[in-house]
Amino acid sequence: MQLSNFNYELPTDLIAQHPLANRTDSRLLEIKPEVGKHAQLVDRQFKEILDLLKPGDLLVLNDTKVIPARLHGKKETGGNVELFIERISGERQAWVQIRASRVPKTGSIVHIYNTAGESFAVEMIGYDGRFYEVRFPENIFSLLERFGELPLPPYIEHQPNNEDAQRYQTVLAKNPGAVAAPTAGLHFDETILQKIKVLGVQQATITLHVGAGTFSPVREEDLSKHQMHHEWFSIPEATLKMIANTKQTGGRVIAVGTTSLRALESHAISGQSSGETNLFITPGFEFKTVDCLLTNFHLPKSTLLMLVSAFAGVENIRAAYQHAIAQRYRFFSYGDAMFLCRLENINS
Repeated sequence: MQLSNFNYELPTDLIAQHPLANRTDSRLLEIKPEVGKHAQLVDRQFKEILDLLKPGDLLVLNDTKVIPARLHGKKETGGNVELFIERISGERQAWVQIRASRVPKTGSIVHIYNTAGESFAVEMIGYDGRFYEVRFPENIFSLLERFGELPLPPYIEHQPNNEDAQRYQTVLAKNPGAVAAPTAGLHFDETILQKIKVLGVQQATITLHVGAGTFSPVREEDLSKHQMHHEWFSIPEATLKMIANTKQTGGRVIAVGTTSLRALESHAISGQSSGETNLFITPGFEFKTVDCLLTNFHLPKSTLLMLVSAFAGVENIRAAYQHAIAQRYRFFSYGDAMFLCRLENINS
């Protein structure tokens, strides 16, 4: 497959800049693939997800928590610099993206400041060809709480505010480490999660810390040449047992978000329940665990658009996106969602 197969034109006014009043106010596009036919597309409200779930199903959600990953400072020469954490690699170390007129060299110092006038110094210690590794003087999380800024996606044009601090986290967020929200989970509140339980649908969690690489564009026309970013994940033993039981009893494993799906399919391939994954899913991929997927609408030419195309079929996803644009769905992180199942699971 070529990169050009995953492009589409999106009117900029369909990019959601703010969350809706309530998490469950979103719209939901149901994609129903059929053998030998184009998928049926059904316009719904998100609360109607209750009609799409069945007793015995298992909903798997990502409980990662977004950290204040954007830092502002100055080089030793006085020039401004911005650090954006890509992923944390240790208690005092992280890989970062750097924005500066001239990137500081390995071994140099960058001074980070906050609005209270406090500061601390980080040391540049490495470069892997894409990201820079820096060393912090103490625990990263404690410093980020005092100096960091919430990292809204680049297509959201306003500065982060108190509303974003609440709504750019899922209600299940508890394990800090992500620099972007697992956005499919943003549609759930405690009330609808309780209704899902009453329906007889079990819920389990994984952790995958979403990295800044999720926003990195694919630049290679030949997808086989694309270098996928790494993200850390962990799947609890209890979740693995629930998945096995769901499969044995004929239920469906439903991933909430591409992050949950990548964690589960990474485990299916490697057998590892924790570690880093750079799994790149494109059409032709053989899914082993996930039966259905709830996800938001993704950027043109993105690895996530390729993933959902692999899951439901390139033509089905292309038709769904055309429909969503025509019906003026809201796109990306604060936007609407879609629910899709693998073709072989539709009639099960």
